[in-house]
Amino acid sequence: MQTKPTTIDGYIADYPEPVQAILQEIRRVIAEEVPAATEAIAYAIPTFKLRGKNLVHFGAFKSHIGFYPTPAGLDAFAEQLSVYASGKGSAQFPLDKPMPFDLIREIVRFRVTQIPEKAPRKKKNASAPDA
Repeated sequence: MQTKPTTIDGYIADYPEPVQAILQEIRRVIAEEVPAATEAIAYAIPTFKLRGKNLVHFGAFKSHIGFYPTPAGLDAFAEQLSVYASGKGSAQFPLDKPMPFDLIREIVRFRVTQIPEKAPRKKKNASAPDA
């Protein structure tokens, strides 16, 4: 019984070399655009999180790379993504065509704007001011 990968490195290692190169480049593009993002595996695929929220997911399939930028990301780039097949919440980039890394970069930039900054916590006043 094969175990599911728990890291993006482990996930990528399960694929043939040409697919690994594509997955690594997608990973690099996302990390370059959002250095503060953290890597995870969620829904059994590579995921980048920002401020505790899912930023984007991506995964390899038999004939395509699935890219999951949430419905807002898909809607905002509907025109550019219209040339690609789509799945449940994803754009499907065919493995036999050039990968749209610049479009992925733009979508990631957009997704960053969708995840609000956390408001700083207010410190509780430990002592009342002297009167």
